[in-house]
Amino acid sequence: MGGGMAEGPEAQLVEKLRRIETLFARAGSEGERVAAERARERIRARLEELAGEEPPIEFRFSLSDQWSRHLFVALMRRYGIQPYRYRGQRRTTVMARLSRSFVNETLWPEFLELQSTLSAYFDALTDRVIEQALEVKAGEAEEQAQPAPQLPPQDHQASLL
Repeated sequence: MGGGMAEGPEAQLVEKLRRIETLFARAGSEGERVAAERARERIRARLEELAGEEPPIEFRFSLSDQWSRHLFVALMRRYGIQPYRYRGQRRTTVMARLSRSFVNETLWPEFLELQSTLSAYFDALTDRVIEQALEVKAGEAEEQAQPAPQLPPQDHQASLL
């Protein structure tokens, strides 16, 4: 890949995610890549500083969906944190040894902001793909007033069995 800027929704998403990290590193404005790298360095320095003041403790995080789990693990690895899980623990569990302040002030708030941004992007992308493939409007079912009482509606559950 050359030095050219990618365009489109994915490039905008990447830039937004970088700005979120910069925000949590409490950085000033700089060039995009430089700002992202300095933000990561500041966050790593804060992590080390807190580890000296506050002994790291073992945290257990439960992340029910695959996207959130992948994002959270990647965010920890970006800051040099080793995520793990014990044999027998569910795939939804991510363990790490961290200082409580780092989790509460930086890691978890940044993760929630990144997750929210990605979730909105995935929702919009999913609707776009559905609309292109099926050539109809995607989205939620319309809300209607309750009809007069009749037979109860039949429930259907999707199953791959």
